[in-house]
Amino acid sequence: MESLESWVERQYRHAAAAMLRSVSPLGLTHSRPGFGQTVAAKRGAIVASPILGAYDPEPDYFFHWYRDSAIVIDALRRLLEEGLEPRAPEHFADFVRFSLTLRHLDGRTLAASPEWRSRVREDFRKFLRPDAELAAVHGDAVAGEARVNPDGTLDISSWGRPQHDGPALRALAVLRWIRGGRLDTELTAAASVLLHADLAFILAHALEPCFDIWEEERGLHYYTLRTAAAALEEGADWLEGREERREAQRCREAAAALLARLDEYWLPDEGFYRSRILPGGSRSAKDLDIAVILGVLHSSGQGPSHSVHDPRIHATLGRLAALFDAEYPINRSRPPGRAPAMGRYAGDHYYSGGAYYFSTLAAAELSFRAAAAADEPRARVLCRQGDAFLETVRAFTPPSGDLSEQFDRTTGEQTSARQLAWSYAALISCVAARRTAVGGAALPARERHG
Repeated sequence: MESLESWVERQYRHAAAAMLRSVSPLGLTHSRPGFGQTVAAKRGAIVASPILGAYDPEPDYFFHWYRDSAIVIDALRRLLEEGLEPRAPEHFADFVRFSLTLRHLDGRTLAASPEWRSRVREDFRKFLRPDAELAAVHGDAVAGEARVNPDGTLDISSWGRPQHDGPALRALAVLRWIRGGRLDTELTAAASVLLHADLAFILAHALEPCFDIWEEERGLHYYTLRTAAAALEEGADWLEGREERREAQRCREAAAALLARLDEYWLPDEGFYRSRILPGGSRSAKDLDIAVILGVLHSSGQGPSHSVHDPRIHATLGRLAALFDAEYPINRSRPPGRAPAMGRYAGDHYYSGGAYYFSTLAAAELSFRAAAAADEPRARVLCRQGDAFLETVRAFTPPSGDLSEQFDRTTGEQTSARQLAWSYAALISCVAARRTAVGGAALPARERHG
């Protein structure tokens, strides 16, 4: 049997190539006859999946999601650092330019024009956004959109909006690219304009209720607040370097306030961080949610709390692993050395309501990132834990290496969106964390190579 080490490196290279199909997918055109649309991707757009679906059965993911695109553009930075994608700076430049054009979108034009609505089939009109909602989309409200069409136009379909995590993730990705020092003067200036706008949006809206990353419930969400705090903290450092000290101080104070709010999400009697606080403080069936783990990973914080070093985060992961171990038939009677396949939350019904590649990879990555800073005995335990989750990903990855969004909770077959860019980005990020951790833990060869 192929060693885990060999599979990981082979799958890493496949993921790198596969993810690029979603980046500036010029030549891809998607027809949505029900909505009277034909959408051709523009340079700089990043689609969630390059597979054209219409819920037949694959979903229509031919959109530039703010969240997914930021995760992908950050993964591209890692590929550049490893010498695997020399065109990554060009892709980043296109992404910045495309993102800047979105700031000029104005839903008032759509709301005032009846012409486009006449092209929508009658049976699809129930899926359209109301005129009042469209008319409100202008100025900084554009950054609260969950997604746009990859041709740079507003999404006209009803969806979970607003979402506030997109600007935070984009700010974090842009900051990391700027710190890399590989951008020319012109691109640095353009990226700075985008970054200023995103930080201003976060300052203005971070504590306003919005939809969660699954676009299902409105409230105040751990993931959104954690990534916002990280963007403001890192943004403050960048602003100070530019001698914009007043704005830097505002960002630091706002970040501290957000982190203090996150302490309220700990449920001591249940032993996990809840993922959301709904209006009125009510509880949700989705309180125990992998989104908390994703929030910690995507924010990359290094402090003692709300980071990979926080024992309460590891307790939350433990509760999630126990949940999915009991809930998913594919986790029963699994062989030694394999961890549970991980999903989103209890009772998930989207498509198979099953395991997600990026959820299972998040569990692995959290283990590896924590191992990198742990003492040797603890690091060895965490590395073995991370490899156990990777073994699960390997078990449900087909020989092609292609990764969808989900794999079925009962059969293990891939479901939902095929070739999900986020799944590939999650594998790239996880493997990068593993390389750091395994080197630091000084594992014996038989443990390193599976």
